[in-house]
Amino acid sequence: MSAKDVEKFRRMCRQFRWLAVFMVVSVGLLLALMAWGFPLLYALVKHRPLRPDIMLAVTIQNAPVACYLFGVWSIGRAMGQIAKGRLIQAALPSALRRVGLALGVGGVASVFIVSNLMRLVGLTKGSYLNFDVAGMTLGMIGGALFLLGRVMDQALAAQAELDEMI
Repeated sequence: MSAKDVEKFRRMCRQFRWLAVFMVVSVGLLLALMAWGFPLLYALVKHRPLRPDIMLAVTIQNAPVACYLFGVWSIGRAMGQIAKGRLIQAALPSALRRVGLALGVGGVASVFIVSNLMRLVGLTKGSYLNFDVAGMTLGMIGGALFLLGRVMDQALAAQAELDEMI
């Protein structure tokens, strides 16, 4: 790659980092407003009692989204490191592990935890498993990314050991 191509790639990484920051902040703010801000505002404006059960339900339902937003934040963080000159080989394994963990936890939460927490607090009745194909897919992809990050760490360690021998 030429120096011009490297600089173009780093500029794109910086742009992606800011896009990730914008997405996490804006979506996170909207989720917080939906769960807590708007119900509170509605109760104050309409002079109705505050409904903590609805606020709790929306909070529980948005728990997997918080995990997914952490994954986006982790990707943005890695892109920011690459934009500052860190080698891709050094930034990628930890980013893969964090993103994999975020997607895996979010997927498992959307399939198993959300429905059972809603039943536990008495907000819904129904099954013990939410047949959420998207959540299952994200969970599986997250597990694979986590494992790939570990494999890359081991490969980098082996490469460093071989480099020391030379």
